Amino acid sequence: MTTTATTTAATDGLTDRVVLLTGVTGDIGTRYLNAFTRAGAHVVAVDLPSCESEGRRLADEAGATGPGRAVFVGGDITDEADVRRAVDEAVQRFGGLHSVVNNAAVYRTLGGKRALTELTAADWDLVLRVNVVGTWQVIKAAAPHLAASGDGRIVNIASVVSRNGAPGFAHYVASKAAVEGLTRAAARELGADGTTVNTVSPGLVDDAASRELNTSDYLATAAGARAIPRPMLPEDLVGAVLWLAGPAAGFVTGQTLVVDGGGVFV
Repeated sequence: MTTTATTTAATDGLTDRVVLLTGVTGDIGTRYLNAFTRAGAHVVAVDLPSCESEGRRLADEAGATGPGRAVFVGGDITDEADVRRAVDEAVQRFGGLHSVVNNAAVYRTLGGKRALTELTAADWDLVLRVNVVGTWQVIKAAAPHLAASGDGRIVNIASVVSRNGAPGFAHYVASKAAVEGLTRAAARELGADGTTVNTVSPGLVDDAASRELNTSDYLATAAGARAIPRPMLPEDLVGAVLWLAGPAAGFVTGQTLVVDGGGVFV
């Protein structure tokens, strides 16, 4: 099945679905935003207040190409008030909330690779506070509204580094392993309300963030080690995320879907 066909199949049932999407201004988040609005979903796109100009532009462009609409909300997922404001915006503007995609994370700003013996407690605090506690905080605020919809969907974004233990990012690796654990715990607790919780675990994506953190040789080696030996692009994630965020995946929960072209088999 081609990527286009896969994405088209994943969009079934997304018309008028209300989606809260965090981490919207990066290459991957922008692809999610555009795919949701093209599928007819209405998106509250969240990123840091410092990204407001870019975020508003992206939301305006996504809404203009529709048929779904989009609005940007500046906020920090580690700030409870900011998270509640974003959730409230979804409910008040679009009448409810059906799906959450927890894409926001500390990644591009990790800096160079460092041995775990060189990391500081402050390094760990930042990564865990955003990648894990921030993800939990969004789930917590959204859960009652997802339950009210009767078919809530939560899609968390992890990484295959939690399986291959990529060196140089011990705190990031640990945070993404924790996201998978949080997914399973949340799936158990929220399932009775009809809400599913799953994780998409990408391989190394060839985007601006990864090119800042890795050499071209490293990216090429990762591409060549896959069963499908080519670079992984942001578009490769869209079909999996849209499917798990939509009504078709209503009996799938607590799972991690690895999307990496066969670099890691689970």
